[in-house]
Amino acid sequence: MQVGDTGRDIQSVLLTTDVTLDVVNEAIECGCQLIISHHPLLFHGLKQVCGQTPQARIVEMAIKHDIAIYSAHTSLDVAADGINTRLAKKIGLKNSRPLIENGLGAIGELEEEMNYTDFIGKIRAILGCTYVRYTRPKKEQVKTIALCGGSGAEFIGEAIAQGADVYLTADCKYHEFQDAEGRIGLIDIDHWISERHAREIFLDFIGNLGLDCTISKTDKTPILLWQEQKN
Repeated sequence: MQVGDTGRDIQSVLLTTDVTLDVVNEAIECGCQLIISHHPLLFHGLKQVCGQTPQARIVEMAIKHDIAIYSAHTSLDVAADGINTRLAKKIGLKNSRPLIENGLGAIGELEEEMNYTDFIGKIRAILGCTYVRYTRPKKEQVKTIALCGGSGAEFIGEAIAQGADVYLTADCKYHEFQDAEGRIGLIDIDHWISERHAREIFLDFIGNLGLDCTISKTDKTPILLWQEQKN
């Protein structure tokens, strides 16, 4: 719980990946008393709440309009049907299980082997990726897929150790691509896209509580891609 009174009654909830000024304005317009997000609004302590930063403005607006903010984050990452389990289901993995003992990540198998390039195309289509960065794999036919929604580059070695042909995650650095090349097919996608299905998980869980639940229409990735204008 990041902002608000835990004892207050609520009727309407806005579900989002990130808490932004647009999302808070949307909650105000919709009359929502609670915003539930995956990513926390506050990663670090605020020294001032006087509109100096976007986070401070959001806290100020939320308090002024009696809107509470709850962020799930790592609790949803490791949940039995959390971020990684749902991502594994979305891309069609069978026998999905945690990649790491504490519940982080997932590893499973495709129904049948497929060409690596075709698999990348499948990922882009299913997840609606704005971009895909990837390395050359160890072999062109892939079946065992490991993944971690969000920033999961630290688990590349574990994916290789468990025999994965592909590792799907976000926010990889140059040298991580360099180290993975030829050892595993490293696929890097937009962080927000890799975790935006958190909203669907929230809806499945909270929708049965008799509350009015809405998935945010203004929640979106902050990353823009340059495209040449065509005359």
